[in-house]
Amino acid sequence: MSATSGPASETVCSVANTAVPVSPLANAIRFLSMDAVQKAASGHPGAPMGMAEIAEALWNRHLKHNPTDPHWMNRDRFVLSNGHGSMLLYSLLHLTGYDLSIDDLKAFRQLHSKTPGHPEVDITPGVETTTGPLGQGISNGVGMALAEKILAAQFNKPGFGVVDHFTYVFTGDGCLMEGVSHEACSLAGTLKLSKLIVLWDDNGISIDGAVRNWFSEDVVKRYQAYGWNVIADVDGHDVMAVDTAIAKAKQWAIEGCNGVFAPTFIQCKTLIGKGAPSKQGSSKTHGEPLGLEEIAAARLALGWPYAPFEVPADIYAAWDAKVSGSQKQAVWEELFDAYEEQFPKDAEELERRMAGELPADFRELGQQMLADALTKAETIATRKASQNSLNHLGPNVPEMIGGSADLTGSNLTNWAGVVSLRAGEGNDFTAGRHINFGVREFGMSAIANGMALHGGFIPFVGTFLTFSDYARNAIRMAALMRKRVIYVYTHDSIGLGEDGPTHQSVEHTASLRLIPNLDVWRPCDTVETAVAWKASVERATGPSALILTRQNCAFVVREPDAIDTIKRGGYVLSDTYDKQQRVVKPQIALIATGSEVGLATQAAQTLKDRGIAVRVVSIPCTSQFDRQDVTYKRSVLPDNLPRVAIEAGVTDGWWKYRCDAVMGIDRFGESAPAPKVFEALGLTADKLVQTALTVLGKKL
Repeated sequence: MSATSGPASETVCSVANTAVPVSPLANAIRFLSMDAVQKAASGHPGAPMGMAEIAEALWNRHLKHNPTDPHWMNRDRFVLSNGHGSMLLYSLLHLTGYDLSIDDLKAFRQLHSKTPGHPEVDITPGVETTTGPLGQGISNGVGMALAEKILAAQFNKPGFGVVDHFTYVFTGDGCLMEGVSHEACSLAGTLKLSKLIVLWDDNGISIDGAVRNWFSEDVVKRYQAYGWNVIADVDGHDVMAVDTAIAKAKQWAIEGCNGVFAPTFIQCKTLIGKGAPSKQGSSKTHGEPLGLEEIAAARLALGWPYAPFEVPADIYAAWDAKVSGSQKQAVWEELFDAYEEQFPKDAEELERRMAGELPADFRELGQQMLADALTKAETIATRKASQNSLNHLGPNVPEMIGGSADLTGSNLTNWAGVVSLRAGEGNDFTAGRHINFGVREFGMSAIANGMALHGGFIPFVGTFLTFSDYARNAIRMAALMRKRVIYVYTHDSIGLGEDGPTHQSVEHTASLRLIPNLDVWRPCDTVETAVAWKASVERATGPSALILTRQNCAFVVREPDAIDTIKRGGYVLSDTYDKQQRVVKPQIALIATGSEVGLATQAAQTLKDRGIAVRVVSIPCTSQFDRQDVTYKRSVLPDNLPRVAIEAGVTDGWWKYRCDAVMGIDRFGESAPAPKVFEALGLTADKLVQTALTVLGKKL
């Protein structure tokens, strides 16, 4: 093993030392993984077999965790970024004493089991994040390490390191090839996240074979260039060598390496599928069962005389972490009790934030935010309305932390007086709550997911809506994991004008609405924007996306009753009234979102002047509206009421509301000032009037 740091270091590559005696503790991982994959007739045995000694070194000698309390606040976080090797993690959880039985391992990849094909958070106790889409796990790890560093700066006191843990990540070649890992790891180096330790399973094999044919860069030098400390050429099958490397990385995290505080990257040279006599070292072990004959041969080769899923008692005892974990937690709890006695408000605040509970006065804060929007009655872009909401939320909800992918001045994802997060500028992360993510949309979103997974924060991140495509799989993962992350997307349509079709989002809002458990809000004015922010912050069961305009949107005057129904996702914005101020039965409904609500209100007035009773319905959040009971939905859109929907985007999604016509854009945009583009593409109030009249069978 050679320990190296800094860009001047050289990489020394060698094959793993297969002469090192094979550890029986590591073999327990190997055979549980082999047997489970074989029983399921599906899975990836190669990575667990190749990383077994790395796992033993970390989990048996370094990882601070308590199987009897998987949610202990100060546990180390562990991420299996190469999540296809899930049986490695399931074996570790079972062996160390988590609530994961041998029967659960036998049910690997079966319906409703606690051992799904890839690790899923909140399904399996001890799993910190859902991994499998490569590159995102390591990026989540960056977010976790960032969350730990900020919380430590905010809450720790001299002698009271109540937030003090590491984030460990196992990763493979695939994760390092995916671009998102480059984005996240580059930022991790800049932010000097020294308590982030990544162990690379450098086995040189992926599904298609030897990676040297398509992955030939010097990875070690790349991580040095990111500003990481690097320990190169570690024999991944030598438990002592891996143990020494981890110990060195932990020392560097506390003391620095040659004065440099940085994440540490450990290169572990391994043999994929180690122990399978005829298949080890080849892609044949990567993603398919080894076969009964090969597993039997492995049992002979590795001296493992036990039946499938059988682990001897002495090996269970050597792995069991329940007692040691409980002891570590007890020591921490004693420290926290003393901390609580001296700093009761800080202790209470830390516990509140880690529990995901909002401040006690959040309801009043939301009411004030809404009252402010109503009082000012501003005609402004909804991106500016969003910043107005942040001016209320940011200073009063300390767990909120956010930023932008190099578009802060356009996304307006900062608030008055917010401090930008900086490393090495005397900030020490105590005050910084605005993150400049750089042009890293995917990495930014995956890091935000990691912060939400860690706990203690409600992260929000921003970019132009059209660039949500770059981040889409991270958005999907937040929805799948049901984590509270807020994605702020501005410049939402052809309304951004001159930048043209490359930047004019047409299909993006509709496509985001297709993601299950993602609430997509497209507000029409300052009031709806305030409601959208409040709903997104309150929503603890999944992410939200705010779709915001560049161009100004007129303030909409509503009935007082209508304001309270905005939170239901769709509501009656206005109706036609007779002289006695009674609602006239509507003859047609105009449905709109965002900036097009203004067009709908203009068209409604024209139609009213022609004696046609019109109902304007705003649906800023279709998923929230769709969750309402049938009675409410029919009160907004009565059966048999003709309907026309308008939105500056593709039309497909609106037909589910049984519309008679949908006005939208089923093509790409144009480069011109926004009003000219709307006119050229037929999205005008006059055109909406004509469409409504056609639906009603009226002649122009």
